Amino acid sequence: MAKVSGVQKAAIALLALGEEASAPIFKSLSPGEIQKLGAQMSNIQIVDKQTTDEVLNELIARMQEAGSISLPGNQFLHKLLPAVLGREQAESVLAKIEEDNQKVPFKNIQDVDARILANFIRGEHPQTIAIILAHLGHEKASEVIGLLPENLQFEAVSRMANLETVPPDLLREVDEVLERELFSVSKGSYKTLGGIQSVAEILNRCDRRTGDNILQALEDYDSDLADKIRKLMFVFDDLVGVNDLGIRELLKEVSNDDLTLALKTASEEVKNKILQNLSQRASQMLLEDLEVMGPVRLSDVEGAQQNILNVARRLEKEGRLILARGEGGDNFV
Repeated sequence: MAKVSGVQKAAIALLALGEEASAPIFKSLSPGEIQKLGAQMSNIQIVDKQTTDEVLNELIARMQEAGSISLPGNQFLHKLLPAVLGREQAESVLAKIEEDNQKVPFKNIQDVDARILANFIRGEHPQTIAIILAHLGHEKASEVIGLLPENLQFEAVSRMANLETVPPDLLREVDEVLERELFSVSKGSYKTLGGIQSVAEILNRCDRRTGDNILQALEDYDSDLADKIRKLMFVFDDLVGVNDLGIRELLKEVSNDDLTLALKTASEEVKNKILQNLSQRASQMLLEDLEVMGPVRLSDVEGAQQNILNVARRLEKEGRLILARGEGGDNFV
């Protein structure tokens, strides 16, 4: 290809792209830029295929090389829209975009009384209820769940546990219903919602009866899902919430090997909780074992912790151990 200037390459590229593709590009250019390009384009009569291909290939290569977007979308819109829509209409559109960006989906739902909200959504499809609950804080969601019929509690929670992303159209539809019946809410976009962790946090804050009923229903429906939620509802570091009597009962039932392995990655609070409930000799021996322990597989540590948690759950069922549930709520394991 003969030596071609940057402006000439831009002119060739726009001619190759055609009128429809070039029009939006021209609208985003300043009058001076359009004049320069126009002057070059008016002098072009014909361009051979090789030159055209080389210019377009160079353009594609540079776009791929750039990788990321160098101009922030907000700046791009402020430059593009006035050229396309005119200044007055562009300002109106930009103001609307700014207003929408400042809205938070279901923000005002936090201000609605739990009884009113539960009564409103109890007639909705369980999938809709799951989406609404996923937008609530854990405390608020647990209040609302406790006020729903038991069969609906299970349906909503099971669907919420399997939520990942919600299409904009579905989220928008739910928004519109709430806007019409309760308050104004904003439109949304794809948003990660729900999931097992969120369900576990909510159930941790539910009253004992509600949580047990939901988990039992989940157990009958999907035992693996119920087990995953249970594991997230009580983790090894939560042993700090067990009273000393419960810790001593637990220590009677676990092996020294499991205990030593489990404490390998435990928090200082849990370690201190365990050590203060052992005899001085047993505590010293455990500390020595931890000091001389070499590298171990993380899976082994997690397995040992899970063994101890399984014992804790059994002791809870037997009434020999109590675990604090949530933040100052009912006890649960």
